[in-house]
Amino acid sequence: MSGTTTAAAALRRRAAGAGANRWVVLVVLCVSLLLVAVDATVLHVAVPAVTEDLRPGGIELLWIVDIYPLVCASLLILFGTLGDRVGRRRVLLLGYALFGVASGMAALADNAPVLIVARALLGVGGAMIMPATLSILRQVFPDRRERALAIGIWSAVAAVGAAVGPLLGGFLLEHFWWGSVFLVNIPLMLVSLPVGRLLLPESKGDGTGPWDVVGALMAAAGLFGMVLGVKRLGGGEPVESLLTVLPLVAGAGLLVAFVRRQRRRAHPLVDLKMFARPAFSTSVGCIVLAMLALVGLELIAAQYLQLVLALSPLETGLRLLPLTFAAMAAGLAGARMLRRFGPRRMVSVGFCLTAVAVLLLTALGRTDDWPLMLAAFVLLGFGLETTLFGAYESMLSEAPQEQAGGAAAIGETSYQLGAGIGIALLGSVMNAAYAPGLSGVSGVPESASSSAGHSLGEAYEVAAQLGGAAGAALRHAARDAFVHGLHVTLLVSAGLLLLGAVMALRLPRTMQCEEEAGAVEVPAQRDATESRVSV
Repeated sequence: MSGTTTAAAALRRRAAGAGANRWVVLVVLCVSLLLVAVDATVLHVAVPAVTEDLRPGGIELLWIVDIYPLVCASLLILFGTLGDRVGRRRVLLLGYALFGVASGMAALADNAPVLIVARALLGVGGAMIMPATLSILRQVFPDRRERALAIGIWSAVAAVGAAVGPLLGGFLLEHFWWGSVFLVNIPLMLVSLPVGRLLLPESKGDGTGPWDVVGALMAAAGLFGMVLGVKRLGGGEPVESLLTVLPLVAGAGLLVAFVRRQRRRAHPLVDLKMFARPAFSTSVGCIVLAMLALVGLELIAAQYLQLVLALSPLETGLRLLPLTFAAMAAGLAGARMLRRFGPRRMVSVGFCLTAVAVLLLTALGRTDDWPLMLAAFVLLGFGLETTLFGAYESMLSEAPQEQAGGAAAIGETSYQLGAGIGIALLGSVMNAAYAPGLSGVSGVPESASSSAGHSLGEAYEVAAQLGGAAGAALRHAARDAFVHGLHVTLLVSAGLLLLGAVMALRLPRTMQCEEEAGAVEVPAQRDATESRVSV
C-alpha cells in the first residue's frame, strides 16, 4: 500500500515538474519573439530620420524597410527544416548571435547600402529564431487547450514588441541618432543567449531521411525572386522591365520545381499533404491576407502622423500604443474566445472588425482627429490579433506533431511573405494615388513636381528649396495628395480584409481538443525530477 502511495506521489511530482517546465520554456520563447518583434517595428518611426541623414533613393528606402521581411521570408523554410535536423535550440541560439552582430552593424551604418546589408543579416537571424520558437512551443504543449493559452500569451508578447518598437524608437530618436534604434537588440541578445542555452530543451524531428539541401535552397531562391519582383513593381518600376519580370518568372519557376520535388521525395522537407486539409490551407491563406492588408498601413500611418500631423517620433509611438494594448487583450482572451466561438466565427469576425476599423480611418484628414483615431486603432488591434490568433492556432493544431518544424516555417513564411508583399502592394497603390495630385501645381516647375511625386518627405524637401508661394503651394498639394492616397489605400485594404472574412468560412466550426503525447522536457529538470523520485 505504501509502495503504491509512494509511486503515485512520484508520478504527481513528475507531472508537476513537467508542467512547470513547459511554462518556463514559454517565457524564454516569448523573449525570443520579443527580440524579433521589436526589430520589425522599431525602424518605422525612424524612416524620416534615416531619409534625412542617408538620403536614400525611393528604391533604396523600400529596400531598407522591406529587406528584413524579404530575407526572413525566403529563409524560414530552410532554417525551420534545418532545426528539425540539427536541433531547434541550436539554430535559435545561432540566430541570437547573428541578430546581435547585425544590429551593431546597422547602428553604425553610414550609407544606405551598408544599412540594407545589415537589415538583410537581421532577416537571416530572424529566420533562425522565428520557426524555432513556434515549433518548440508546439512540442512542449501537446494538449490543445494548454497550447491555445500558450499561443495567446505568445501573441500578446508579439503585440508588446510591436508597441515597444515604435515607442522605444521614438524615445531614442528624441535623444540620440537614428542608429540607436538598432542597439536595443544587443541587450536582449546578451540575455537571451545564456538563458536560452540553460533553459530551452533541445528539440528535433524524427530525423528520417536526409535533409534536402537542394530543395531548401530552391525554396529560398524562389521566395526571394517572387517578393523581389513584387517589390520592384511596388517601387514604381515598369512591368515590362527585365529586372522586374525576370525575378518573378524565375521565382515562380523555382517554387513550382520545389513543389514537384517535394512530392517525389520519400522524405520531403515540407509535407505538402498538410495543404490538402482545409483548416491548414485556409489558416495559411488568412495569415497572408491579414498581413497583406495591414502591414503596409503601419508604415503609411507612421508617415501620416509625423509628416501630415507633424507629431514627433515619440508622440507617434504613443498614438499607436492603443492598437497594441487592444492586440494584447485579444491575445490573452484568445483561448477563451476560441473555445466559445470556434475557429470559423473567431477568424471571420476578426477580419470584419478589422475592416470596419480601416473604413473608420478613411474619415481622417489634414487635421488631428484623435478620438476617431483612438477608436479605430483599438478596434483594429483587437480585430487583427483575433484573426491571427485563430489562424495560427488552427494551423499548428492541424499539423502533426512530428511535422511541427515544417508547419511553423510555413506559418511564419506566410506571415513574412504577406508583410513583404503588403508593403510593396499597398505602397504601389499609395504612390499611384499620390503622384497625380502633384502635377500642375501653380508656380512649380515640372521637374520639381516629378521629384516631389516620389514621397511626401521628398515633396517637403523640394518645397523648402523652392520657398515662397510656390513652395507653400507644393507643400499644401503634397499633403492633400498624401491624404487622398491614404484613403484609397485604406479602401483597398478593407476589400482584402473582407475577402479574408469569406475565406475563413472554410475553417472548422468548433475547436476539437484531442490528447496528444510527446511533450518535450528540459533535460536538467527531468533529471532532477527523477532524482527526487528515486530518493
